[in-house]
Amino acid sequence: MALLHISALSVEFPTANGALRAVDQVSFELEEGEVLGVVGESGSGKSVTMLALMGLVPIPGRVRAERMVFGGRDLLGISDRERRRLTGKDITMIFQDPTTSLNPCFTIGFQLTEALRVHERMDHKSARRHTIALLEQVGIPDAESRLKAFPHQLSGGMSQRVMIAMAIACNPRLLIADEPTTALDVTVQAQILELLQSLQRERGMALILITHNMGVVAEMARRIIVMYAGQIVEDRSAAGLFDAPEHPYTAALLAALPERGGIDGRLATIPGMIPGPYDRPMGCLFSPRCAYATEFSRRVPPELRAWQGGRIRCHYPLGDPQRAAKIAADQPALER
Repeated sequence: MALLHISALSVEFPTANGALRAVDQVSFELEEGEVLGVVGESGSGKSVTMLALMGLVPIPGRVRAERMVFGGRDLLGISDRERRRLTGKDITMIFQDPTTSLNPCFTIGFQLTEALRVHERMDHKSARRHTIALLEQVGIPDAESRLKAFPHQLSGGMSQRVMIAMAIACNPRLLIADEPTTALDVTVQAQILELLQSLQRERGMALILITHNMGVVAEMARRIIVMYAGQIVEDRSAAGLFDAPEHPYTAALLAALPERGGIDGRLATIPGMIPGPYDRPMGCLFSPRCAYATEFSRRVPPELRAWQGGRIRCHYPLGDPQRAAKIAADQPALER
């Protein structure tokens, strides 16, 4: 049985002109100890999907799903009190900006020991001892003296290590890392990613790594979900996806990697931008930016279907041997 099973998850936010669907019918499973990468541009719905899993979608956002099960427990049917017991203990999350994720009014020691005392029922002395061990494990020097420090006294990299220590304090079964290196310089980014990778292996916890950086997930994830405009457009093994992307959007993301720049050194770009709430296409959401779009794909939305050992949402997968014939057949007669 999978550790996490999500089926038909949607998240909507009301606006003056109707509902904005930030997440649109997202379904996936996650196994125990699996490392899953979730990639896509800003605004693709990656973070909101995980906030819905955590029960942290802000009001007036509305979360709907056919099924949301973690460790055999129905997250849609449990009370708010039960959800709070689960969140922070069995499911934890590292947020994008560590400097705003920590409470500036309390010391690092207080914030770390609070989680242990609430979820693990430790007394103050035991929680303090365990907190020092956690800080040492995530590579913070002179850990004991750091307990009295406030967040503003730490660097960005140090704050992120504190956030990681807080996230793993109760030995979670699932750790969600939401752009954990965004606000850090390149050297510190590599250190944080290496730390997350080693902790995942040592503890055997499942890890969901959210990022817009394809290079990051190439090093860490076994499976990758690509999201666009709130939808999953491709879900495949990391090896298969990087060797032969099937969705035009995935191929465009990979083509934009610096190491894949052209002979003239210029980076590839994807024209246009992700559709907003008032300009969503009738058919495939990527069709306005897709070099292979037809009138058919502009009118008819593709379904997420099984393909090449994974899933794809595209009428014309790049590896389909019948692709050219299907595109030709779907072109309007006047274009022939």
